[in-house]
Amino acid sequence: MLPTQPAGPRFDIREIPFSHYGSWIALSPVTANARRSDDVHLVSHRQGMHPVLRLNVGAGVRIEASPAQLSWVGGDGRVDAAYERPDTIRLRGEALGLRIAAAAPALTPFSGSYLYRDPVDGAFVFTSYETGRRYRVTVLAGTASVLGDQALGEGERALTISAPDAASPVWEIAVEEYEAARPTYRPSESFDAIRSRAAAAFTAFADRIAPWRGERTPAAELAAYVLWSATVGPAGFLARPAVLMSKHWMNKVWSWDHCFNALALADGDPELAWHQFLLPFDHQDAAGALPDSVTHSEVLYNYVKPPIHGWAAARLSDRAEPTGAELQHLYTVLERWTEYWLTRRAPGSALPHYHHGNDSGWDNATTFDHGRLVESADLTAFLVLQTRQLAALATRLGEPDHAGSWKARGDELLQAMLDGLWAGDRFVARTVETGDRHTSRSLLDLMPIILGEHLPTEVHTALAERIARHLTDHGPATERTDSAHYESDGYWRGPIWAPSTVLIEDGLRRAGHTELADTISERFRRLCETSGFAENFDALTGAGLRDRAYTWTASAYLILARAAETRR
Repeated sequence: MLPTQPAGPRFDIREIPFSHYGSWIALSPVTANARRSDDVHLVSHRQGMHPVLRLNVGAGVRIEASPAQLSWVGGDGRVDAAYERPDTIRLRGEALGLRIAAAAPALTPFSGSYLYRDPVDGAFVFTSYETGRRYRVTVLAGTASVLGDQALGEGERALTISAPDAASPVWEIAVEEYEAARPTYRPSESFDAIRSRAAAAFTAFADRIAPWRGERTPAAELAAYVLWSATVGPAGFLARPAVLMSKHWMNKVWSWDHCFNALALADGDPELAWHQFLLPFDHQDAAGALPDSVTHSEVLYNYVKPPIHGWAAARLSDRAEPTGAELQHLYTVLERWTEYWLTRRAPGSALPHYHHGNDSGWDNATTFDHGRLVESADLTAFLVLQTRQLAALATRLGEPDHAGSWKARGDELLQAMLDGLWAGDRFVARTVETGDRHTSRSLLDLMPIILGEHLPTEVHTALAERIARHLTDHGPATERTDSAHYESDGYWRGPIWAPSTVLIEDGLRRAGHTELADTISERFRRLCETSGFAENFDALTGAGLRDRAYTWTASAYLILARAAETRR
């Protein structure tokens, strides 16, 4: 009988894809937004998210997953899968066969998949119009029968893999994703060696970024896997290794989620951390704006995301200080990003504004119900921290005049925010077109707590009191639960989110509200340990909503858990 699962965290393949560091492919039954198949699919994240091959082992099997191996187990048989390389998966079976089919039939001869047997090496090749890649199946042991060889148009295309006979019950194949051609596949290691190498690679990664993990942090190892498995190699518009938001349908890098992933990686893998931070800056436009998102085949500029980058860069520099050319590059791109907000987004006003809720990252927050073009205190607070970081970078670069200028601009911004948006006990937002000031019960209005020690005592104390009213048993709700606009699954109108939690916890702690910060950290960590690394969570029940393999949620857990362990 073949060996069973190797050591490592177990996870539900219906919630977390099986993948490998650097790979653009994954094995998952999730085939689209909120769509799940009964069968595991080989899914490619090039050109979007596309299920390419459907893998069917038959009925009555259970699926087991760990970082190094995915297994179908039933009766006396099993099928195991492990990554040999980021673009190559080996599969081995005993007493169970495997059917590999094109995920969807072609509607025309020019779309979908095409299956042929390569006369050069006898391998079976599926081509994918949607991904622009080929998927080669090489039989190493066993037999293959083919359906739909060289067929065009509608119709099924499939391979059935089985053992040759009862005396030789084990079959084995390799599945590769590649471009137009590559040398004939030759196995260089046994399946067991490949699996052991994958397990060692993940363990080494987890040891680097979470060496402190233990009984008090039971989700840390799985959080590390979520980051490790969602990392893709440089390709397309991503010129650096990138941690995608997810290897489900949110398979992009957004220009603020990358900051949290960078912070989670900073201690153990500073090079990878700085790659995450700088990824959107590779696509900074002529005005200094960052794209909304970047992925393999598209860069979107229709919105931006909030300028949390000064806050993040300061924290990154504390752990992995840039030097020389890196320092100058960081200063230059951060300066251009800041000037974009202070010039293009603040015409005739001391305060910058958002064009839409999407610019804030809080797409449908009730702060924007009175108007979409809004001057809000969270935006100014982030820019105050960004000017502070630019002043620190200028000092390190030996530019005291520039440092003094950035400090002065930050002081002016802070005072303008207090003068224009502080209403004595809370911050208000102001609609750009009318100048009308308005309030909401959104947590977004309380995000200036990120300024921490830079705020007057009476201001951060009032903010802390209001933040406490958002706190449920699971963490800070993004809309007060007693609000008429609260929705349990309302995106930014109620659910708990990782980024807002990390930012608020940090600001409260720096302002001296450590007890409330400790409570928020502890509740969010317990939430992840119970409900996984979801995109967001029901604020009252704690249920994970939408995608359960979100990297910034896993990163938030690692950031907060590491800090809690360090304080012990």
